[in-house]
Amino acid sequence: MPTTERLDPDIIGTNLSTKRIGRKILVYNSTPSTNDIAAEYARNKANDGLAIFAEEQTTGRGRAGTKWHSGRADSILCSILLTDCKCNAELLSLACAVAVAEAIGKPANKQTKIKWPNDIILSGKKVAGILFESKAIDGSTVYIIGIGINCHQKKKSFPAELQQTATSIDMESGSIVDRNSLAKRLLASLDHWLETAQKDSNKVTNRWRDLSIQLGHRVTLLYNRKKFNGNCIGIDPEKGLILELESGARKFFDAAHTSIVK
Repeated sequence: MPTTERLDPDIIGTNLSTKRIGRKILVYNSTPSTNDIAAEYARNKANDGLAIFAEEQTTGRGRAGTKWHSGRADSILCSILLTDCKCNAELLSLACAVAVAEAIGKPANKQTKIKWPNDIILSGKKVAGILFESKAIDGSTVYIIGIGINCHQKKKSFPAELQQTATSIDMESGSIVDRNSLAKRLLASLDHWLETAQKDSNKVTNRWRDLSIQLGHRVTLLYNRKKFNGNCIGIDPEKGLILELESGARKFFDAAHTSIVK
């Protein structure tokens, strides 16, 4: 990894022709969590689309309170603040997964996939994760989208228990990804797919189906602490993942209350 590489808001923002996402960009040297920083800006609706990056997170987190592992300057660690979001939570989750997957695909030179609800898969391993958090402020809902993308890690960078299931763009591409360029692509992709979600949810769900590793396969998941088995037959932009259970019944599972077992 080049030691001089730094995330630079001016480089990321140059020629970034987005309508909403990344109109203002902040880069922190170190912070406990970019989501926590985003929450501090959430009361001002003018901060809609704010993008916060960090070279290091000291207490980064994933879903269900899990720890997000990342070394200094080896990842894209960012949060996007949405103070005026017209999408429901399920559609927002799908749009962001599609956006992150597409942003990673080009520099990796490989097809990325989506493991619902929040993992991005590259060569069968996790390369990125997305954490959604919401806050009720003055009668409206504010969303914070936390995104972590593994860029420069080597196998030994990951804890032993993750070395068989996690990867990075550098590991899979055989080259060194430019994080500033990737950050720019990420913001542009998010801007495009969030706008698309507001105009035509079918385009989002169709693209999600193209990228899903679970569609058409057997899935085991936990929903409100109860285990369900079935075949994944689709996605609903309002109700979530659709399983055809062993009984033949069809059931919807929203992302907020569901965890995939396998």
